[in-house]
Amino acid sequence: MPEIKVTPLGAGQDVGRSCILVSIGGKNIMLDCGMHMGYNDDRRFPDFSYITQNGRLTDFLDCVIISHFHLDHCGALPYMSEMVGYDGPIYMTHPTKAICPILLEDFRKITVDKKGETNFFTSQMIKDCMKKVIPLNLHQTVQVDDELEIKAYYAGHVLGAAMVHIKVGSESVVYTGDYNMTPDRHLGAAWIDKCRPDILISESTYATTIRDSKRCRERDFLKKVHETIERGGKVLIPVFALGRAQELCILLETFWERMNLKAPIYFSTGLTEKANHYYKLFITWTNQKIRKTFVQRNMFEFKHIKAFDRSYADNPGPMVVFATPGMLHAGQSLQIFKKWAGNEKNMVIMPGYCVQGTIGHKILNGQRKLEMEGRATLDVKLQVEYMSFSAHADAKGIMQLIRMAEPRNMLLVHGEAVKMEFLKGKIEQEFSIDCHMPANGETVTVTTNPSVPVDISLNLLKREMALGGPLPDPKKPRTMHGTLIMKENSLKLVSSEQALKELGLNEHQLRFTCRVQLQDPHSDPDTLHRIYTHLKSVLKGYTIQHLPDGTVMVESIVIKVSSSAEDTNTKVLLLSWSYQDEDLGSFLSTLLKKGLPSGLC
Repeated sequence: MPEIKVTPLGAGQDVGRSCILVSIGGKNIMLDCGMHMGYNDDRRFPDFSYITQNGRLTDFLDCVIISHFHLDHCGALPYMSEMVGYDGPIYMTHPTKAICPILLEDFRKITVDKKGETNFFTSQMIKDCMKKVIPLNLHQTVQVDDELEIKAYYAGHVLGAAMVHIKVGSESVVYTGDYNMTPDRHLGAAWIDKCRPDILISESTYATTIRDSKRCRERDFLKKVHETIERGGKVLIPVFALGRAQELCILLETFWERMNLKAPIYFSTGLTEKANHYYKLFITWTNQKIRKTFVQRNMFEFKHIKAFDRSYADNPGPMVVFATPGMLHAGQSLQIFKKWAGNEKNMVIMPGYCVQGTIGHKILNGQRKLEMEGRATLDVKLQVEYMSFSAHADAKGIMQLIRMAEPRNMLLVHGEAVKMEFLKGKIEQEFSIDCHMPANGETVTVTTNPSVPVDISLNLLKREMALGGPLPDPKKPRTMHGTLIMKENSLKLVSSEQALKELGLNEHQLRFTCRVQLQDPHSDPDTLHRIYTHLKSVLKGYTIQHLPDGTVMVESIVIKVSSSAEDTNTKVLLLSWSYQDEDLGSFLSTLLKKGLPSGLC
């Protein structure tokens, strides 16, 4: 039997270094190639030794697909392609291709130029890697080779994020990357058609969370910020360069305008300009409201939000600072946090998920004495708030996507094991499908049943309805009788009459006869009349006749009756039909074997 194999090299029962290996129809595809922000050694990269102990990956992989520009999904890409060795095609959307190298270079500067780490990719490696990228358009089917095709769908989450449908023959897999089923102030909701893949591989960051009202969260966020600046404190909001940053900037800009507030709001230098440029360039990826108002007013040109200089961190008085990165694991956000951590007037608001090992994760778990580099200890006295503005699907959103795509099997990645286990049970209970949650290096094998798509003629469906059955439920198997014909490389199930007509063949007469015993105390003519009345009430859309000689005819089917010599109450029905009416003849013989209803005249 054909089978699909899925092996996480990263993000298996974990969040970070997303890298999923899929083997389908003889093809090997790598989905994402991310970096783990909680590690500073080789563990930050996926374990490629699963694929090859030594040598390049080109011979093994047919293609690599990157879902979006966050470093936990693309951060190891130059390492994989330039240091391990891969020369094949890399697919990502146009916005991801534009933004990805900027974030990779920013992180390289922090890691190599400032921290002096070795065994890391260079600026030239990033450029060489990006030369291998082939951009994807949404809803465009791309033929990787003669057998493998991929198609991207809108994922929300961040600018350019995409889910991808991978197909080889009749087998298919959908990989979600990170996605958001709820529209926000600048992006739309994720969407995919009812593609019914063999496996849906979904992120499960918030596997047990059902978020409260977005409006309530925004109100709480604004209240916390306002209270802090009113008492003279400073607010640090660690964010990633694009995504939640723009969402919260729009929110604060509107609030500052409405409340006429004077406290300064700052954003990491250079990133505001870059964000503006890319949102303008890829305006079609934003939501409808942004697109409609963009000509009159660019929502990303902020009157109250200015570029940040590191010297501003020591300025007296209240301020709000958006600084990168979002998990406080390095960079400007960590530098500012160290300066402000000792003052209880100040506040840090964590608006997104933080992976284990980062400073963000530690303070959210209540740790208030932090060991920093050089064995220094940092006392955290400022207030710590977690307010989820994360653009990941919650449990409700994941269930919504399953209903949308209708997969045959489910596989969870990018989440915490205990929470994934809970969601796995819910999915299996509600959808009656197998749900898997492999750890890193563990392979899940799913056996597939390749199907052949067949169109069914309208006449055949009408005949099914006339025989007393509803329209076939696409989710449940149902037997249908007809003739398969192939035309222009597609199969169609039609009635035998239609098949003869379309193929230009002559009809051959072949008749079947069967005997049915029927208990009925009436005379033979009365019994036939009762049969006629019964069939008129049951069969709709058929020609039913009661002939002068007493015979009942339904289409080509002839029904005659005679009394048994031993028992006059037992009638022997003789049913005769042509081959073309085999289904109807079988139906009538089964119906009459059940007897006639009482009360028939």
